[in-house]
Amino acid sequence: MSTFRFENLEIWKFAIEVTIKLLDIADLLDKRRLYGFSNQLRDAALSITNNIAEGSGSFSDKDFAVFLNYSRRSVFECANIIFILCFKNYITEESKSQRLEELELLSKRIISFRKSLRE
Repeated sequence: MSTFRFENLEIWKFAIEVTIKLLDIADLLDKRRLYGFSNQLRDAALSITNNIAEGSGSFSDKDFAVFLNYSRRSVFECANIIFILCFKNYITEESKSQRLEELELLSKRIISFRKSLRE
């Protein structure tokens, strides 16, 4: 049995999948020496899962909901970065579309999960 509540949350598991793909983009940016972009994307992507995990340790659902809001805001930050990377031709239109689709779905799932909490 798991020690950490977040390990059993489907929202965290899906966020991990999305984050891994964003980290892959950050790794490619590092290879192109685009460190500012890679660091910002990496930080924002990790913030998504970190806030879900951190919030799951809260003593109340109300507090957890605050961290879910932070997580969702990081989703939007990642989306913005993805747009800029595409505008600068650092990623393809296809890659942009795929990541934005996943980020939009993640945002919707965070909202849905947040509504399921007792506040």
